[in-house]
Amino acid sequence: MYKLLIVDDEAFERKVIRFMLKKSFSNIKVIGDATNGEEAILLAKKHDPDIIIMDIKMPEKNGL
Repeated sequence: MYKLLIVDDEAFERKVIRFMLKKSFSNIKVIGDATNGEEAILLAKKHDPDIIIMDIKMPEKNGL
């Protein structure tokens, strides 16, 4: 099972990504989602995801 973190400042986008992943992949578990790069760093340190899907343009700290 792969652990995945979703990072996007748009709540709707996070919801759609989560839905598509759940529908398409039985071997992926979404361990959390973040609204910006700062939150993503904290969650990544805490949960050690295998995969991160991240938006590029976000407030505070971007996806690059």
